[in-house]
Amino acid sequence: MAKNTTALLSHVRKLMRNGEIMKDTIHAYIVPSADAHQSEYLAACDERRAFISNFTGSSGTAVITSSKAALWTDGRYFLQAQQQLDENWILMKDGLKGTPSIDEWLSKEVPPNGKVAVDPETYSQASWKPMKKKLKESDIELIALRPNFVDRAWAERPERPVNPVFVVPIEYAGKTWREKVALVRHEMNECDVEVLVLSALDEIAWLFNLRGADISFNPVFFSYSIVTPQRVLLFIDTQKVTPKVRQYLDGVVLLPYENVYDELTKVAETTTERIWISDSSSVALSSMFKTRRVGAVSPVAKLKAVKNEAEIAAMRNAHIKDAVTLCEYFVWLEEEVPKGRVTEVSAAEKLLEFKKEQKEFVSLSFPTISGAGPNGAVIHYHPSPETDRVLSIEEMYLCDSGAQYMDGTTDVTRTMHFGTPTQYEKDCFTRVLKGHINLSRAVFPNGTNGSRMDCLARMALWEAGLEYLHGTGHGVGAFLNVHEGPCRIAPRFHPTEAALEAGMIVTDEPGYYEDGKFGIRIENVVLVKNCETRNNYKQLGFLSFEPLTLAPIQTKLIEPNLLTKEEITWLNNYHQTTREIVGKELSQQNKLKALRWLERETQPIG
Repeated sequence: MAKNTTALLSHVRKLMRNGEIMKDTIHAYIVPSADAHQSEYLAACDERRAFISNFTGSSGTAVITSSKAALWTDGRYFLQAQQQLDENWILMKDGLKGTPSIDEWLSKEVPPNGKVAVDPETYSQASWKPMKKKLKESDIELIALRPNFVDRAWAERPERPVNPVFVVPIEYAGKTWREKVALVRHEMNECDVEVLVLSALDEIAWLFNLRGADISFNPVFFSYSIVTPQRVLLFIDTQKVTPKVRQYLDGVVLLPYENVYDELTKVAETTTERIWISDSSSVALSSMFKTRRVGAVSPVAKLKAVKNEAEIAAMRNAHIKDAVTLCEYFVWLEEEVPKGRVTEVSAAEKLLEFKKEQKEFVSLSFPTISGAGPNGAVIHYHPSPETDRVLSIEEMYLCDSGAQYMDGTTDVTRTMHFGTPTQYEKDCFTRVLKGHINLSRAVFPNGTNGSRMDCLARMALWEAGLEYLHGTGHGVGAFLNVHEGPCRIAPRFHPTEAALEAGMIVTDEPGYYEDGKFGIRIENVVLVKNCETRNNYKQLGFLSFEPLTLAPIQTKLIEPNLLTKEEITWLNNYHQTTREIVGKELSQQNKLKALRWLERETQPIG
C-alpha cells in the first residue's frame, strides 16, 4: 500500500536547489512514466515515477515543487492511486471536470521567470512542444536537464537488463527483415527523407523480426536503429546478440547501444537532407536536429499496425490456444470457488499454470487483473498479498488476462458470477454487453478514426445514466506489445491517431465500475477486415470487425429482455463459432471436462 515518500521528495528538492547542477533554482521537476524509448511498460531500472511516488500504474506523471507533489493519472487508475499515494501527494484525476492540466497547475505554483525541469530522455517531443508553449505564456521556462534527479535519489537502482534476443520464425512474421526495410525505404522516399531514426522498441523488434526479454510482458530489447538508402544500423548491447542472430543480421551494421548519440551527431554534421524522427521520440533525440526534421508518426508504426496474412493467421491460432486456457480456468473456478479457498492471487497463479501448458507460450502479456467484488472496480487492479480477496459465490469476479505466444499476443476480459447475481448486476452487465455487441457489429467506411466510433460502445450505458472512464479499444501487436498504436478507439481524438484499416487488430472492451461494489468489463480482440455492402458510396470501401477472441460470455449475467433480436442473434452466432472452433481444439487436446463446460456455456438464448 502507501509508502512514506517524505525522504525521497526531500532528496529531490535538495537537488532542485543545488547550484552545482544548475545555477538557478529549479521550481518544479517533472517525472514522466516513460523510459528513453517512451515505453509504456518499463524495465525495473526505469520505473522512476513508481519509485518516487509509489504509484505503480502504467500511466501517470508526477510533478514535484518545493512544497507540493502531485500525480496525474487517468480513470483506469483513480482508485489504485488513492490507495498507493501517501499524504505527501495530491491526486489529479485527469479527464475529470475541474482537474487542472499539468501546465495550468504549474502556472499557479511556479513564480514568473521560474524554471521547470525534466529529463529529456524521458519526455517525448510531442509532450515537450505544447508544454513549453503553455508555460512560456506564464513566463515560465521549461528546460531539459540531466542527470535525472530520481536516479540520484535511488540508492539501489536495478541494473539495466541484458537478455539475449531471438529470431521470430518467418511463418509467423510473414516478411523478412530485408523485405520490411525495403517497405520502409519506400515510405522514406515518398516523404523525401534521407534518414530514419527509430527509438520505439516494438518498432525495432518488428522491423528486424527479433524479440527479447528486457521488459516484462513485452518481448522487446533495448535498442535504436537508423535506416538510410544505403545502410541499416542497429544499436544494441552486443552481449545480447548470439552468433546465430549475428549471422541472421548479415547486412546490418551492429553498434553499441550507447553510441546512438555519437552517430546522430555525425548525421547532423554530414546530412543535408530531411531526417525522420517521430515526435513520439524523446526530446534528447529529436532536439539534435533543429531543422530538416520530420516529426510525423514513424512509417514502421503504421506498417506494423496493419498485419500481413501470416501474422493474422498466427494471431488466430494464438487466440484459440488462449481460449482453451480460459475454458479450463473457468471450469476450475466453478468447482473451487464455492469451497471458499480461492483468492485473487491463487486464481491468477492457476490461470498462469494453464497458459504455460500451451505450445509456444512465452509469458503473460501483462499482469493478470484478477478482481473480486469491489476490487473489480479498480480498473487496472493487480492483486497483492496486502489486497488479496477470497472469491465467493456472493460477488462478481473480473478477470483480464493475456499471454505472449510465439505466434501472437492475446488480451481478453470476462466477468463472471459463481452464485446468483442481483437484478442490478444483470442490468449493468447486459448494458456493457450491448455496447460490446454494438461496436463489434459496426460497419464503417475506410478512413474512419476509432474516436468516431467510441460512442457506439457507450450508448446503452448512457441511456441508463452510466459511464466508464477509459478508452474502448487499443491496438494489439503480433507477439509484441499488448498496447500498440497508432490506432485506437477512445472518446478523445489524438493527433497521432491512425484511421482504422483492414489488417489492424484492436480490442473492443467497454465496462462499468461501481466503487466499493463491483467491476464489469467484456473484452475481445477483433480484426478489422473489408466488408461487402449493398452499396459503395464513392468507392470508399467499408470495413467491419471479426472477433479473434473466442471465449464464452456468461449468460447467467444477461437480462435477455434488454437485448434486441439482432443482439441475441449476434451473441448466439458468436457462441456457436466459439463452440465449433475452440471445441475442436479442446477435443484434440483431450480436455473433455473443459469441452463439456464450453458446450454448456455456449447454448443459444432467446
